[in-house]
Amino acid sequence: MADHAPTRPSGLGATPGGLLDEVRVAVLVLDGAGGIELGSPEAEALFGHRAEDVLGRRAADVLAPDRQRDAVERCFERTWTGGAWTGVVPVRCADGTVRRVEFRGRRLNDPHGAPLILAHAADTATLRRLEIDLALSLSLINQSPVGLALFDTDLRWLRVNPALERINGLPAEALLGRRYGDVLSATDVAGIEAAMRHVLETGEPLIDQRTPGRTPADPQRDHVWSVSYYRVDDQAGRTIGVGSSAIDVTERQRADAEIAAARERLAGIADAGTRIGTTLDLPRTARELAEVVVPRLADLAAVDVLDAVLGGETAPPVQADGSALFRALAVAAGQGTDAGRTAYRIGETDSYGPFRTITQCVREARPILLARLHAPALRHIARNEEAARVFAGVGVHSYLAVPLTARGEVLGTLSLCRTRNPRPFDEQDVALATELAARAAISVDNARLYGRERATALTLQRSLLPRLPRDRPGIDIACRYLPAVSEVGGDWFDVLQLGGDRVGLVVGDVMGKGVRAAAIMGQLRSTIRALALLDLPPGELLSHLDGIATSLGDSIATCVYAVWEPRDGWCEMSSAGHLPPVLVGPDGTAELLDLPNAVPLGVGGVPFVTERRRLPPGSTVALYTDGLVEERGTSLDVGLRAMTRLLAGAPRPLEETCDAILGGLRRTTPEDDVALLLARTHRPDR
Repeated sequence: MADHAPTRPSGLGATPGGLLDEVRVAVLVLDGAGGIELGSPEAEALFGHRAEDVLGRRAADVLAPDRQRDAVERCFERTWTGGAWTGVVPVRCADGTVRRVEFRGRRLNDPHGAPLILAHAADTATLRRLEIDLALSLSLINQSPVGLALFDTDLRWLRVNPALERINGLPAEALLGRRYGDVLSATDVAGIEAAMRHVLETGEPLIDQRTPGRTPADPQRDHVWSVSYYRVDDQAGRTIGVGSSAIDVTERQRADAEIAAARERLAGIADAGTRIGTTLDLPRTARELAEVVVPRLADLAAVDVLDAVLGGETAPPVQADGSALFRALAVAAGQGTDAGRTAYRIGETDSYGPFRTITQCVREARPILLARLHAPALRHIARNEEAARVFAGVGVHSYLAVPLTARGEVLGTLSLCRTRNPRPFDEQDVALATELAARAAISVDNARLYGRERATALTLQRSLLPRLPRDRPGIDIACRYLPAVSEVGGDWFDVLQLGGDRVGLVVGDVMGKGVRAAAIMGQLRSTIRALALLDLPPGELLSHLDGIATSLGDSIATCVYAVWEPRDGWCEMSSAGHLPPVLVGPDGTAELLDLPNAVPLGVGGVPFVTERRRLPPGSTVALYTDGLVEERGTSLDVGLRAMTRLLAGAPRPLEETCDAILGGLRRTTPEDDVALLLARTHRPDR
């Protein structure tokens, strides 16, 4: 970088600066009569007169405007008396314009003792501009609250302003001429000098470089400075060095970190709102909570629920001896912490004594923070010695337990561990974890209550499902019932042994979900069984059932009832708003039966019609609920056609046919209850 050589004076070969070129100081030598004896090239450039045109002529005649000539003469006369003179006078240039010029004159004597005047002249406008620039620069440098410095090309201090003296805690005299690292060794010397060299070599400034460290101004505390570097060149384009500006941003950095942490907390809360409680499945809800906090808040997280809560009990969370029985529902581990999963046994119960941290958390219903853990303390958070060894192996050094509290009841705990993250949990982490746990606890409690209600409804519904008659002469029966994965409803089927060899077939669906739908279903089923003993035609039976349904309040149900006489092949059917049965002939042809379809039960006011038809031996009748054929976003006709195709063809055993229909319609885990009832009369050869 020949163009970027150091500019410090180093003897006769030192490179001159460019300030004189900018000022363009003209030199004139006048004789005793005021005539111009000598003039520098700068004088020709300043005044515009060629030397051959003015040498020997009186300066006042050449340079002074007519009206100022006497005043210029007096100025020269004062100089002849032996004193120096400085002033600003108007000068007439060769082009006729008048320019204000600052003169400095001094009397000299030649070798023979004759008097001479040495005059220096410069354009007043140029001088004033440079003076203003210099004053502004000095004021900014000296009064600026920003620390400013100039380094030479060897990275030695050339200039320091008062603000930087205060930042460094050192006077300028302790810095000038020394290298940066020789003075401020408690900062990032290598990084700072590398940045300055980069700026010297490329000319590209580096802005807002965050630099941590300590200075003699505050040697006991770390600070952060925002430092910018820029190359400084003179008027000729030669590099002088590197300028830098520094601002102490320690408090701003701390505030930014707090703002970032607050934003992260808000993002965590927002994320939890969308990811936790997406279903009413309790294990999944617990897993969603654990996965939300890893790795955002912890490296290892576990959700433990009190076993009494899972059992639907309202007993205190802590037992009489002070211990508590927990069941681990979910664990999440970050990268490198997967081995920590082995410290928990998902789905199994563990008893924690009265002095264990997790027990204290549910007993006192408050967060428990163990900011720094040592090996002996791991036993207080682990379920046993083996789990404590696992915690030690993965490097658990900080622990936080937060209660899951919903509707005034403690349900369990959220346990958080840090391993890879070196920072221990603090009060801000406690606040975030508490907020997340509070939000998640509602979802956990909803899932728990829903699971309990679903189990109750399912138990009630299954208890009301029929036991197929063992002695069914002339007819085979197969059935399937699948409760919805989300919430059970009021679907049911029944097979009634009537007088003679007749068989009653029932499939119905109470609108609604949960325990209430299952209870109404039980009442309707019991009513049908009672009415069937009266040997009523299907249409008349449904009319009586409609009256009962109306008395049950705001409840609506669909139902199809069939009475089949296998011996002579007659079958009577009636429908109350239900989907049409499917009839499969002995030859495998399948069709939907077009029954007179009245309104659902509970609407009232519409008669129910009985249709009687003869079914040949070997015929199959399929009764079902809408959960088998209806799919959200798809036309019901699509499901009906699909089921009809699955029933068509060469006859198969009914149990095999049931499985084929459920598998073909992908109803192994239905969104709605599914009831399917198949009946087939025997062929004559049987």
